[in-house]
Amino acid sequence: MRSRTARTTTAGGALLGLALSLFGLGQPAHAAEDTTDTAAATGLHVSDGRLLEGNGNDFVMRGVNHAHAWYAHELDSLSHIKAKGANTVRVVLGSGDRWTRNDASDVANVVSECKANRLICVLEVHDTTGYGEQSGAVSLDRAADYWIGVQSALEGQEDYVVVNIGNEPHGNTGYDRWTADTTAAVRKLRDAGFDHALMVDAPNWGQDWSGTMRANASTVFNADPKRNTIFSIHMYGVYDTAAEVRDYLNHFVGAGLPIVVGEFGHDHSDGNPDEDAIMSTAQSLRLGYLGWSWSGNGGGVEYLDMVDGFDPDSLTGWGQRIVNGANGIATTAREATVYGGSGGDTTAPTRPGAPTASNVTSTGVTLSWAASSDNVRVAGYDVVRVNGTTETVVRTTTGTSATVTGLTPATSYTFAVYARDTAGNRSERSAGVQVTTGQGGDPAAACAVSYKVVGQWQGGFQGEVTVRNTGTSAVRDWTLGWRFADGQTITTMWGGTPSQSGAAVTVRPASYTSTIPAGGSVTIGFTGTWNGGNTSPSAFTLNGGTCSAS
Repeated sequence: MRSRTARTTTAGGALLGLALSLFGLGQPAHAAEDTTDTAAATGLHVSDGRLLEGNGNDFVMRGVNHAHAWYAHELDSLSHIKAKGANTVRVVLGSGDRWTRNDASDVANVVSECKANRLICVLEVHDTTGYGEQSGAVSLDRAADYWIGVQSALEGQEDYVVVNIGNEPHGNTGYDRWTADTTAAVRKLRDAGFDHALMVDAPNWGQDWSGTMRANASTVFNADPKRNTIFSIHMYGVYDTAAEVRDYLNHFVGAGLPIVVGEFGHDHSDGNPDEDAIMSTAQSLRLGYLGWSWSGNGGGVEYLDMVDGFDPDSLTGWGQRIVNGANGIATTAREATVYGGSGGDTTAPTRPGAPTASNVTSTGVTLSWAASSDNVRVAGYDVVRVNGTTETVVRTTTGTSATVTGLTPATSYTFAVYARDTAGNRSERSAGVQVTTGQGGDPAAACAVSYKVVGQWQGGFQGEVTVRNTGTSAVRDWTLGWRFADGQTITTMWGGTPSQSGAAVTVRPASYTSTIPAGGSVTIGFTGTWNGGNTSPSAFTLNGGTCSAS
C-alpha cells in the first residue's frame, strides 16, 4: 500500500469545483459467484464476468458521455456520436434534486433516439455526484426512487438500455457506506421489477482510490438477485501510470467481475491520466470504455470537450485521440447485434468520389468529394493521409468536405476518403489526390496577446494565452512564439501543439483554433512546471510579427 496527496474530483463532477484529498490503494476483491442463467436471460446481461447481449453475443462498449441534463437541446449529438463509430453513449440525466428532472417522457425520447442511432444507451443520474462531501448531492436510495418514477419509459428496453444507478455516488467522506448503499439500491430496483443490466459507479468521485469497490464488488454482485450488475471505474489523475491502470482492471477480470471504464480523459486538474494505457488495456482485455465527454464542459475542464461547441466536424485534440487514435473508437467499436439481426448490417457504403483540393496553403488544404450512398444511411467520412502502404486518419466529418491543417510547407501529400455507415461498415477507399503545400512564410499578422496564470501550485501551474487578430483579414494556420524567463516547461496543451527548445516556445494551432477571424480571437491553455520563479512572458510573435500586449 502507498499513499499520496491528490485532487480526486473527476470530470463527471468537475463543474462542482471540488478539493484536495489524501488517498491510498486498497485491498483485492473476492471472486464472484456468477450464477446467471444465460439461456433464461433477456436483454443485456452478465455471464462469467462478461457483458452479453440477449442472444449471447459478447458486447464491448466503445463510446462517450453526453451531458443531456444540461444540454437537452443538443440531442442531435447522438447521431454525431454514432457517426464517429461509437456503439454506446452514456447519457447524463437529472433527478430533479440538484438539476432539472428528466421526466419519463424525456427519458423515453432519449432511449428512442439511442435506438434510432443504433446505440446502446447507458442512462445515469448525476444528482448523486459526491454524496457525503458535496452539498446538495443525494443518496443512491433517492436515485433508485427516480428510476422507479420513470420506469414506464424503460419497460421492455432491456436489449438497449443499461441503468447506471447514480454517478460517483460518494465523495471522499463517508465512502465506507458505498457497499451497503449500493447493495440496497440494487435490491430496491430489482424489487420494483427492473430486469435491466445495472451499472454502479465507484466511490471517491468515481476513482476508488480507497479500494472500496475493488474490495467489495463481489459482495454487491452476489447481492443482486439477477447477478446482472456491472462495475464502473472513472479513471482520471489517480490512474496516471500504466501499472495502476492494468492492476485495477486486471483485478476485476481475474475475479470474474464485469468492469468498464465509465469515464476517463486525456488530462485533468487532479493529474494526468494515462489515456493510452487505459485504451490499450481495455482493448487487450476486451473491456468497455466511455470517454468524458462530447461537448459542453465548464468549470476549468473545457479541454475535455471532444468536439468544439457541439460541432461534429470540429474534433478537438482529445476528440481526435479517442476517436481516431490507437485503440480508438473508430477502429475498435462493434455495433450491437440487436440492431439488424444476428450479424447486423454488413453492407458497406459505396466508394466516395476522389477528393479535389482547394485553398492550398503552406500548412493546409481543403478537400471535397462526391457523396457515397448506403442501404441504411451514410454516417460520415474518414479523410486519410496515404504514405506508401500506410495511412493515417487526419479528419472525420459528416459532410463531403474537410480542411486539413498542420501540414509541412513545400511537401507533397496524398489524401483519400472512406465512407462509414451507421453500423460501422467502411467503404472502399476513394482514389487519391496529391497535394503539394506552399513554401511557407505566411505574412506576419496584426495581433494582440494576453497571458495569464490561471492556477499555480508547488512546481506546477496552468496558463492561458488569448491571441486576438487586430487586422482586417483572417489569419489561418498561424504560428505563435514566446520565450519563458524562468525556465518554465510546458507539459500539456489544449487548443494547440507546442514545441519547446530551452526558453523558446512555438505553438501551432489545433484544427478548431486554426483560423482567427478579423477582430476575433482564439484561446489556448496549458499546464507546465516551474522552479524558482514563474514570471509571465512579455513578448509574443504571430507568424513572425510582434504582437502588442492586451
